[in-house]
Amino acid sequence: MSDHQVAPGVTVEEVVRGQLAKALGGRRGMVEAAVPTIVFTVLWLTTRELQVALGVSVGVAVLLLVVRLVQRSTVQFVVNALFGIGIGWFFVRLAASRGGSEDEQALAYFLPGLLYNGGYAVVMAFTCLIGWPLVGFMVGSVTGEVTEWHRDKQVVRLCTTLTWLLAVPCVVRVVLQAPLWLGGWSGSIDTDFAIAALGILKIALGWPLQLAALAGMLWVLGRNRTPVEPRTA
Repeated sequence: MSDHQVAPGVTVEEVVRGQLAKALGGRRGMVEAAVPTIVFTVLWLTTRELQVALGVSVGVAVLLLVVRLVQRSTVQFVVNALFGIGIGWFFVRLAASRGGSEDEQALAYFLPGLLYNGGYAVVMAFTCLIGWPLVGFMVGSVTGEVTEWHRDKQVVRLCTTLTWLLAVPCVVRVVLQAPLWLGGWSGSIDTDFAIAALGILKIALGWPLQLAALAGMLWVLGRNRTPVEPRTA
């Protein structure tokens, strides 16, 4: 039997809310994850100066990191932001090293986000379609029995709904941004228009869309009380 213990009366909804709060870091964690990326995106698209955008956004992230270190609290969300900026920078530099134009470098910056959202959406949709929704493993990580939740059809239905809601922002981003990216890359859409539109959508479809999805999840979680039933020895 697992060493994990679940208090009597705890519901699946409470478990998922707790896991989501831990994953997002609350309001502060969301701000720390979003601000450096927004700063980088805005500066890169307005100045086209990669070093300026990178320096200012990393400076903002480092400042947030220092505050966390002084307070001896988790640096996870600041590090996540730095990692995201680093990936974008790498794709831009890769395009430049291959002789890509300024426009091609700008388009390259948006590619990892599209790949990430597309991949994440596919994975979450796949887990729902095969009847093993990703959110269910959040429940299993708390009960200590990774797959025991799957024995309860009510829990599976709830976790399936929540996983689909998590996938929606990723699907929306890909559906709206992929045609612009492909059009800008192929030349069928004015490149400057495509880059500007992608920049606006990257910010507008970032945390605002994620928060909308989370609000939907919280609404679903507030409707039911599904008991957690960890396996006993």
